Amino acid sequence: MKLENIHNIYFIGIGGIGMSAIARYFKGRGVQVAGYDRTETVLTKTLVAEGIPVRYAADIASLPTGIDLVVYTPAVPATHAELQWFRAQGPPVLKRSQILGIISEGMRTVAVAGTHGKTTTSTLTTHLLRSSGVDCNAFLGGVARNFASNFVAGTSDWVVVEADEFDRSFLTLHPDIAIIMAMDADHLDIYGDEETLLQTGFLAFAKLLKPSGRLLLKAGLEKHFTDRSQITTFGIGVGDIRAEAVRVENGFFVFDYYGTEQVIEGLQHPHPGRHNIENALAAITVAVNMGATPTQIREGLLSFRGIGRRFEFQIREERLVYIDDYAHHPAELDAAIGAARELYPGRKLTGVFQPHLFSRTRDFVEGFAAALDQLDEVFLLDIYPAREAPIPGVSSRIIVEHMKNKRVKLLAKSELLENMDPSSVEVLLTLGAGDIDTLVEPLKNHLLKTVA
Repeated sequence: MKLENIHNIYFIGIGGIGMSAIARYFKGRGVQVAGYDRTETVLTKTLVAEGIPVRYAADIASLPTGIDLVVYTPAVPATHAELQWFRAQGPPVLKRSQILGIISEGMRTVAVAGTHGKTTTSTLTTHLLRSSGVDCNAFLGGVARNFASNFVAGTSDWVVVEADEFDRSFLTLHPDIAIIMAMDADHLDIYGDEETLLQTGFLAFAKLLKPSGRLLLKAGLEKHFTDRSQITTFGIGVGDIRAEAVRVENGFFVFDYYGTEQVIEGLQHPHPGRHNIENALAAITVAVNMGATPTQIREGLLSFRGIGRRFEFQIREERLVYIDDYAHHPAELDAAIGAARELYPGRKLTGVFQPHLFSRTRDFVEGFAAALDQLDEVFLLDIYPAREAPIPGVSSRIIVEHMKNKRVKLLAKSELLENMDPSSVEVLLTLGAGDIDTLVEPLKNHLLKTVA
């Protein structure tokens, strides 16, 4: 399929973070774009404001006509009425990952993969490249605050892509530079087990690297690779690329960057957590290899504003702190809670967690329990089902049954505010990938009553 032959495109699931980025890309090319999503969200409202019509009813009779291409997300069931109708009518119907592969074909690609860290790393990589003179394009898995979008249009032939392992989506890419941040077990509803995720997911993705390309791996992951000729490792105190002398100074995490050919001392990272330093190592290495100077790295890192819902400060007062984070895997909870604990030692940490998917809750119940045990107080919400039907015997209660911390309350979303005493909160974290974000503003207003 030639991109220049696409004049009218329709997205089923247009409100997804990856889908909306591609919709914005085609809108920028002058293509007629429209789409469907199940519910209205802040993101779909933004698309409408940008001139992209969004429908919320799967009504065959009112579908737009003359469609050249239909793009759908794997989260949409095969029984969806619009998807079935288009398949019967004959226009090309492609997954989001397939069209992303076509878009990036012929471009030089930085593909950022990993069960954790890919959104922040791809966004920081984009920011450092653009702030050092490489006018790259980018398809991101979150709304980057520096660009106020999840799609960034550039004039160069470089594109930064978040390479998603879900549904093996990243196997459509052929990167010049690939980054793998983590290969922990996840999406076992797709892969079945951790070994299959490794073999048919991440190792298969690495084999798609171009012959002249480079694979950046978080230190420790190289043990899974037999051919290490294209591999560079990075880590805190370990690897070919290292962060040394990590410390907290004046509210910043500070570290020294030791590259294979360059040392940059005293880098300040505005976003807390050792996981963010690991993300920065990968992003800095890409930018340095493309010619970024130490000054550009230092200034670019300091001016990075992050991504919505990635350790995002909602309140940052002396007495009261409220942080919202997308963490939905035990390792991500560990990282977010650990960062808060290191940044605010001795303060009471209260967490609100909404589990995401019945299968993930079942598969990682012990990990979730152990992560939440690190909090001083826990409000545990019902599971957000997303694309899944309920699984008998799986609910948020099974996490509680594995926890040692007894200061935990099981609640429905609607019960949270009435059960949280604002005066008892010192540092609050809301955690999860479902619709917990709809609680952010109400919680913020609820807590600010004690600060006013």
